Amino acid sequence: MTGGGTAPGRAPSALRGIAFMIAMTFLSATMNSAARHVSETIHPFELVFFRNLFAFLFVLPMLARYGLTVLRTDRFGGHLGRASLNVVNMLFFFTAVAITPLAEVVALGFTAPIFATFLGVLILREVVGLRRWSAIVVGFVGALIILQPGFETVSFGQGMTLLAAATWAGCLLIIKSLSRTEASITIVAYMAILMTPLSLVPALFYWQWPNPTELFWLALVGLTGGCAQYLLAQALHEADLSVVMPFDFMKLAWISLIAFIAFGEVPTLATWLGGGVIFASGAYIAHREARLGKG
Repeated sequence: MTGGGTAPGRAPSALRGIAFMIAMTFLSATMNSAARHVSETIHPFELVFFRNLFAFLFVLPMLARYGLTVLRTDRFGGHLGRASLNVVNMLFFFTAVAITPLAEVVALGFTAPIFATFLGVLILREVVGLRRWSAIVVGFVGALIILQPGFETVSFGQGMTLLAAATWAGCLLIIKSLSRTEASITIVAYMAILMTPLSLVPALFYWQWPNPTELFWLALVGLTGGCAQYLLAQALHEADLSVVMPFDFMKLAWISLIAFIAFGEVPTLATWLGGGVIFASGAYIAHREARLGKG
């Protein structure tokens, strides 16, 4: 009776998690496309500021609901370090979005779990087994398929994308550390509060007041980005990482469709093939992390 009563309850939860994940990938692709459009007239550094400003407005109702108690912490330095590195990550990422085929940005972005594993070994002295090292090598091969070193010069935008993936991996390690003692809502609250003023500093060097149309696109970038993060959290709340992670590859499908319609960009075979290899590697690493975490 127990087994028969559990399965029907778990299936809808898994389906909700998958639905949240697919919606997240669509909003993420929308954010990237809107960022590419507005970056034609707004510098990427200023774009980062407005991305954080409008995402902060998305988080405000949550702060109003829970009050200042969510800001109680003994690890302010950790929150500040995460926010600072996350701003650097966004500066790299939106610079790449402005000048690189969007499908390549998404495909190379799948290297983040690979970088996170590698940094975990170097910084946190984590022990990584043969299977995860093999996955890292496979992911590296996938990146080489896209970059094609030796056949053509690795572009500045591709370099920025890889730096964005590496710095995001650093953010993931800090979040992992913070989550051991801090509530999720506290981590999100400090991210929203700190990243907006931190991202204003580099934006001031390239500042120009956006017109109403540009402001609309900047708001779209911020709101879709903030909503995508919320949907990702909801997806992971509803279902295990191993259930929802395979659907993250939908990012490449959505961005390819939108980029083709909006910008006439056609992803190369190397982008699809390399992106698939990188994604499979990252998904395996995430699956192993989840299994080891349960153990």
